[in-house]
Amino acid sequence: MNRSISISRKIALAYSEVCKPLCKELGLPQTAFDILMFLGNNPAYKTASEIVEIRRLKANLVSVNVEKLVQEGYLTRCAVAGDRRKTELLCTEKAAPILARGRQLQKDFSESLFAGMDEARREAFAAALAEIETNLDAILEANEP
Repeated sequence: MNRSISISRKIALAYSEVCKPLCKELGLPQTAFDILMFLGNNPAYKTASEIVEIRRLKANLVSVNVEKLVQEGYLTRCAVAGDRRKTELLCTEKAAPILARGRQLQKDFSESLFAGMDEARREAFAAALAEIETNLDAILEANEP
């Protein structure tokens, strides 16, 4: 298996394992927790279709979990002016404590990934990721229809 695929797979698996106890404590399916964290951490994205597109989750899975989050008061739906078919999803105040705990979990997870790395190696890694992102943007732009 390609090393980058192996590493990204292991990161996803490890993150999932780290999230399980918190999700169980909160009584939320992990997909619902992930949706809430995505919306809370990325305020520019507000629709279920954006969650499906960016997170690559199945539409029915997003729909079921968004409905649960709305019913439990963690999200509200707001109509978008000028587009009667589009609805924005906004985190409520009830979601704030979950978002805070989730962000702390994400911070701790990130720190555990970099355990044993000195600051110079962390900075070199960040610089490499920035260059990869620039290259990916160029690839995507070159292949736009």
